[in-house]
Amino acid sequence: MSGKKSIRRYDEPAGGWGALKALTQHLVEQEIPVKGATTLLRMNQPEGFDCPGCAWPDPKHTSSFEFCENGGKAVAWEATAKRCTPEFFAAHTVAELSTWSDYELEMVGRLTHPMAYDEASDCYLPVSWAEAFATVGRHLAALPNPDMADFYTSGRASNEAAFLYQLFVREFGTNNFPDCSNMCHEATSVGLPQSLGVGKGTVLLDDFDKTDCIFIFGQNPGTNSPRMMTSLRDAARRGASIISFNPFRERALERFQSPQNPLEMATLTSTPISGRLHQVRVGGDIAVIKGLMKVMVEADEEARASHGIEVLDWDFIRGHTAGIDALMADVKATQWDDIERHSGLTRAVIEEAAQIYMKAERAIVVFGMGITQHRHGAGGVQQLANLCLLKGNMGKDGAGLCPVRGHSNVQGDRTVGITEIPTPEFLGQLEKRFGFTPPAKHGHNVVTALEAMVKGEVRVFVSLGGNIVAAIPDWEQTHQAFRQLDLSVHIATKLNRSHLIHGREALILPCLGRTEIDVQATGPQSITVEDSMSMVHASTGMNPPASDQLKSEPAIIAGMARATLGRRSVVDWEGFIADYDTIRDAIEAVIPIFEGYNARIRVPGGFHLVSSARERIWATASGKANFLLYAGLGEDPAQHDPDVLWLTSVRSHDQYNTTIYSLSDRYRGVFGQRDVLFLGTAEMEKRGLKADDRVDLVTVWADGIERVVRGFKVVPHAFPSGSCAAYYPETNPLVPLGAHDPQSFTPSYKGIPIRIIRSQARTEAA
Repeated sequence: MSGKKSIRRYDEPAGGWGALKALTQHLVEQEIPVKGATTLLRMNQPEGFDCPGCAWPDPKHTSSFEFCENGGKAVAWEATAKRCTPEFFAAHTVAELSTWSDYELEMVGRLTHPMAYDEASDCYLPVSWAEAFATVGRHLAALPNPDMADFYTSGRASNEAAFLYQLFVREFGTNNFPDCSNMCHEATSVGLPQSLGVGKGTVLLDDFDKTDCIFIFGQNPGTNSPRMMTSLRDAARRGASIISFNPFRERALERFQSPQNPLEMATLTSTPISGRLHQVRVGGDIAVIKGLMKVMVEADEEARASHGIEVLDWDFIRGHTAGIDALMADVKATQWDDIERHSGLTRAVIEEAAQIYMKAERAIVVFGMGITQHRHGAGGVQQLANLCLLKGNMGKDGAGLCPVRGHSNVQGDRTVGITEIPTPEFLGQLEKRFGFTPPAKHGHNVVTALEAMVKGEVRVFVSLGGNIVAAIPDWEQTHQAFRQLDLSVHIATKLNRSHLIHGREALILPCLGRTEIDVQATGPQSITVEDSMSMVHASTGMNPPASDQLKSEPAIIAGMARATLGRRSVVDWEGFIADYDTIRDAIEAVIPIFEGYNARIRVPGGFHLVSSARERIWATASGKANFLLYAGLGEDPAQHDPDVLWLTSVRSHDQYNTTIYSLSDRYRGVFGQRDVLFLGTAEMEKRGLKADDRVDLVTVWADGIERVVRGFKVVPHAFPSGSCAAYYPETNPLVPLGAHDPQSFTPSYKGIPIRIIRSQARTEAA
């Protein structure tokens, strides 16, 4: 599906026939045109399986056609008829496979057998499960200190698998839980509790049916959470104002054709979505938010002084918040010249948006990783919380803060205990239920784990899903650190880059996918997941496993635990694996918000984990929702050498996280290639560049280390001055390990200062 390389304009709306055509092509490419279509009809349905893609909620799992293009691609990717067998590994050395693209690696197909790296042949060889578990147990038991091992988690893992994983690791003796959320929405998990007392969003799906306006910051829903487009389309059609702030003019925010709407499909019509698409400079979101708040604060002062009318929600502010005076002083002191320079937007544009927000009785503020993946990520999240609090848009229908999480259970994994900083309450409940004393010392997040690896302080790395070596920053340093490990272990469904950049010993342990039947001693099992709006529901696979050698994630975790802990373990691992209801009973005993867990997931649609902030209960030290200040306005290209640009990394439309479904990005008009740099024409002219020129991207950082990616093709694209964009993870080598938010440690993937240099090593082929 890579196709011939080209750059051409795509004039169709998002979704619609283009989405159906693309999905059909993916099903054919994965050799499952019939099986795939049948499987899709069970996705997000009662008694069916939950979408293995994004975490956007479903309307009570009752729709007959509730999946999107990219969710369909995720299913096709998992349910593929292609297989990655021991014979494949015997035919290809790791050195050879390392030259393959990420797309080519994952297109090989589903892993079928547990494999162990053989240094003599430079190949992976098949091993028995018993041998694999014994290898894990031998390495972990030999460590002088449990903190010399790290245990990574992907957001695809179920609640049941994640709970057993944290139980195993804490009984082993460490809180080293680097997690995929550290690299995406950790700024939300860290920033919001200080503001609101919870690290999650405060809206439900129904709120989109009741809101007057929706502000979207740093989020591309048409690619990253396409099922969100149904909610945005419905809101737009009933007259709600939708305002977006993003460096790109994303196609789905311009117009959307709903594949679920027969009239739009038959008439080739579409729905305009966002009435205002404001192209903010990379890193300029805080400046926009402060500008919005400045307009509101000053309008409120003027209205009260001249007419005795309140623009802000002073009843809410006085009754529920703290810190308003300091916030007002901060935004009033912020100068418009600075706001315009940082944001790239005019004062008039920001004032117009503020007027729309002020007039709305109910507003939802949506944000994605365009906010969180900056060195000011937590601060940006807190400024959005401030924006909501000024108008009382918290704890009422049709209003609230909506972080759009990534993978389908990244939020649930955290809820059931995947965290390097567990609370004393959680640890106390764990001890009460299981009878061992879990470690209290805080563990590693992704950045601190990588720092420890670089220093040689970590010897074993275990990954529950994911493709961490592609996802992490600063590849020159961090990949070498992975190669120095004594053992790397990856629980996976498909071959990926992480299996090729490995420790001295390495294991690939193949697991069941979300779409597959999981049969244990008591019969078929269901797992559960939590979506981005805190709805918990069951997921039951329907397809036969890709191989009779596959084990479920919970079973693999239990196998590692038994091999590592032996008779000293106080956990009934066999009982947990025989019946997943018993895992959920244990979760309920440790985490009281899961009361009635097993009964409640058997109700179609599942149940909601109540957010205290949604109830206007503020679990903060002050007992109030806090207005929090951020010093400054974020990145500012104008403060640097005029040759410096701020690079943001983006995902293509045929991509989910590090998984590449094809080499094209049709909404942006890129086909058959990924090594491109999106650059505005003014910046091209300034540098004497033209379309298709090849350039090298070089990080501007003060540690003396050269970070460069070479031979990227310049693609003219409407983009703000001082800014540019390229695909993730190809630009991850440019992100210094030290370039992260100081509060959340989220790497600054969306704000990288670079210079571009005409490439001498590569020219565009005819």
